[in-house]
Amino acid sequence: MEKTNQTLLYAFEGFEKDLSEELSLGKARILEQQGRLFVVENLLARPVWAQACGYNAVRATPKSITESVKVLRDLGGKWACASQTRHRRSQLIQEQAYRPRPPQEIEFLGEVPTARWGLWALLDDQTLIASAETDSIFPLGEVRIKESEAPPSRAYMKLWELFTLHGIKPPPKSRTIDLGSSPGGWTWVLAEMGCQVLAVDKAPLAPHVAKNPLVKSLKKDAFKLVPTETGPIDWLFSDLICYPPKLFDLVGVWREAGVKNFVCTLKFQGRSDFESMARFLEIPGSWIVHLCANRHEVTWVCLEKGKN
Repeated sequence: MEKTNQTLLYAFEGFEKDLSEELSLGKARILEQQGRLFVVENLLARPVWAQACGYNAVRATPKSITESVKVLRDLGGKWACASQTRHRRSQLIQEQAYRPRPPQEIEFLGEVPTARWGLWALLDDQTLIASAETDSIFPLGEVRIKESEAPPSRAYMKLWELFTLHGIKPPPKSRTIDLGSSPGGWTWVLAEMGCQVLAVDKAPLAPHVAKNPLVKSLKKDAFKLVPTETGPIDWLFSDLICYPPKLFDLVGVWREAGVKNFVCTLKFQGRSDFESMARFLEIPGSWIVHLCANRHEVTWVCLEKGKN
């Protein structure tokens, strides 16, 4: 086995081109790509479009399935196969090296696993690459949170994932505003957490969300709302459908009004807007993540105290 400074990246499904462009912009060198699997070096920051990331990869040239299994077992831990080729051989190795149990779902705000899943793949008939130093608490980074039938849209899963896995959440009684709230997926989550929610949208909330005593609905275009109309706001949430530059200007208005905590979706059409992402990251206390619940979009978070 040979330890390298190479990194294994497993792209979000359908976003291989986005990850490739992100790596190019970050001056990382792509040594090899097979489908969703990337082998890179000179990686300076964790890519947004990588679902799983494994550092200091080990390369080996096992001559048999038995030797391949020994390589993984010697490295220790739990393993998930990212092979994009040699599927039958990869399956046999995986079954002998580590037979995973059926994927477990975690409860919203429930206990989060701490053990990391290693990442491995066959690059060709002679080459196995593996990393036990990953950031994946789920196999291949695929998040599994037990879903609910109560919210009116699946958008709620974005906040559930962010709050549960990243520890980013407003405390109870926080004064929050949800811009572009209809039909109320995010508003539902915030009210369930005990926040006071001002839901802003020209379209109505789902009736069972609107009747929550913690929810106040304002039928208005979010871009025409003036901060002086709302009173003090502790947290601003936005899942608005708009181009990132327009959202950036809107965020600037609320920052000038004194809001210090933001959770906003940056939605893309066509290619990912890396220029806008960089502008958002220039705001102090900012970071960006692509959640498994996101589509062609990312979640921008800005906290008064910065990222934990």
